Amino acid sequence: MNRELGTLAWAFLRLGTVAFGGPAAHIAMMEDEFVRRRQWLTRQEFLDLVGAASLIPGPSSTEVAIYVGYRRAGWRGLLLAGTCFILPAALIVTALAMVYVRAGHLPALVGALHGVKAIVIAVVAQALVGFARTAVKGPGLLALGAAAAAASLLGGMPVAILLGAGVLCLLVRAADGKGAAMVAPATAAGLTKLLAVFLKIGAVVFGSGYVLLAFLRDDVVLKNHWLTEGQLIDAVAVGQVTPGPVFTTATFIGYLVAGGPGAVVATVGIFLPSFLLVAVSGPLIPRLRRSRLAGAFLDGVNVASLALMVVVTLQLARAALVDVTTVALAVASAVLLFRWRVSSVWLVLGGGIVGVLEQLLR
Repeated sequence: MNRELGTLAWAFLRLGTVAFGGPAAHIAMMEDEFVRRRQWLTRQEFLDLVGAASLIPGPSSTEVAIYVGYRRAGWRGLLLAGTCFILPAALIVTALAMVYVRAGHLPALVGALHGVKAIVIAVVAQALVGFARTAVKGPGLLALGAAAAAASLLGGMPVAILLGAGVLCLLVRAADGKGAAMVAPATAAGLTKLLAVFLKIGAVVFGSGYVLLAFLRDDVVLKNHWLTEGQLIDAVAVGQVTPGPVFTTATFIGYLVAGGPGAVVATVGIFLPSFLLVAVSGPLIPRLRRSRLAGAFLDGVNVASLALMVVVTLQLARAALVDVTTVALAVASAVLLFRWRVSSVWLVLGGGIVGVLEQLLR
């Protein structure tokens, strides 16, 4: 492995180990790492990748990681970045699944997460400020972003909001005349069937963890009877509280259904469509940006993506900032990020330590 690929692998292994907080937080940490610190991409290029990931099914932050890998080192970077971002979470979730099968309950992670969630708010806020400076290119896009946020708060489908914003910007640009064309103890499911189920889910799921939960419930509980309702909720909880992609819920389910081989098969199944979709769409994004009409479409998608991230962050803040400790952590982190640009990785680790110490003192 050459030095560039080694650097890429280490960067995503580290992010995959500490990237708590869901897709918005993951994307914010990637922006900090690859735009601010390493300067592998401009903020506009990074925003275009975020917008493209929002338009295809699958875990959006993982797809951004795969896009970054492709832009940095071609198809080898694509495979390496995605795998290294997923691997830490998959290993952690597998270990938790092993404990779960033997002990019947989940390890206590409340303390660490209590501190980490507060840090995540500051990390995402910093990224949103930077994104806004790039994405909001005028009062029209500002109004469009506000409308997208309002539509999200009213329950609009994220994909419909993104596509609508993109098409509206494209039509406005065209109207201006400026466009230029261009294994569980009681169950042993077949691994082939397990693979088919998670390939299907990975290829069609858009949106949040709640959407993923609906698909999982239909296939895993109702149709195949691999898990109970309670086991499924535990699996989703593990995917949400561990670092890295929420879709590693599949790893936990695969282990419960068919042991170690099941964990591998389910993980490969749910993430494989993302690798294929990015491989197909990755070369097209720079070409789209060079076209004025397609670039207008990307501008609309980007500002709508930013608006959706703002809504998610506000919802996360209501759940995360619940006491003096979490508010203090969020404020201190914001100061360190905006004033001294301290790495978000160290802040997340520090937040986890503070949370554990607070729990022990109680």
